[in-house]
Amino acid sequence: MDHDITALDWSLVQSFLAVAATGSLSAAAVRLGASQPTLGRQIRRLEDETGLTLFARRPRGLELTEEGSALLPAAQKMGAAMTELALAAAGHDDGLSGSVRITASGVVSHHLLPRIIAEVRQAAPEIEIELDASDDSGNLLFREADIALRMYRPDQLDIITRCLGEIEIGCFAATGYLDRAGRPEQAEQLKAHALIGFDRSDLMIRAMRHFGWPATARDFAVRCDNQVAYWELLRAGCGIGFYQAHVAVATPGIERILPDLPIPGLPVWLAAHETVRRIPRVDLVWRILEQGLSPYLRPLSALS
Repeated sequence: MDHDITALDWSLVQSFLAVAATGSLSAAAVRLGASQPTLGRQIRRLEDETGLTLFARRPRGLELTEEGSALLPAAQKMGAAMTELALAAAGHDDGLSGSVRITASGVVSHHLLPRIIAEVRQAAPEIEIELDASDDSGNLLFREADIALRMYRPDQLDIITRCLGEIEIGCFAATGYLDRAGRPEQAEQLKAHALIGFDRSDLMIRAMRHFGWPATARDFAVRCDNQVAYWELLRAGCGIGFYQAHVAVATPGIERILPDLPIPGLPVWLAAHETVRRIPRVDLVWRILEQGLSPYLRPLSALS
């Protein structure tokens, strides 16, 4: 059977790229804002139109076959061309109406951005805001976000970045927990307490080791990578944890301990594609984000 692939539907190629990048239909569906059955049908249609078997099912998800791997570079070039076309069109958008998509971590999206987004809506009600509350790295080059707010400097090419400062991190626990277990007055005393740490992420362990504490996962009585859930565990009295100070100090029933403990802050970066950054509505949202975040930030410290 002959297969004419000269007129492939871009949506099929887009679906192929998303599944290849994420390794699953469900994750690709989230990335594209589509349903998993739709993604499945599009992959099957692409395989029918090309006559190729593009993916093989594995225990951990979908894996590119040899045929799929051979097709990937050409599909990526097509994706890059479509992105360039979209960015060129965006660069000629000179109005304030329309949508701006912001991606930020769950904690920042929950605790900081709602009041700032309310300021955007008051200043420019014709601008629609899409908030992607996710700890995943949004790809600015492929317009998965117009503005990214990250705790690290994005290193993609053609991206404009600005470091706004850092979020202070402190050591906190619920009053109920401290009433039961006592209040440590020295860092060494933390070892006798129930600590809340991360699960798969080794960020906290590496930071502790940097300061001379040879911590392991077993040093944490409760472990969770999701920052919103982590905060609720701390509030519930599961132990002593480390959290963004602007959230913890404003929460009744939470006490700060060891305030002089040298804990690195979280640097805060704004990032946008250089073409998108020039769009008036994106520029306005960027500037309101800068102003709205400034009360919660401090200059970068030597520890960060």
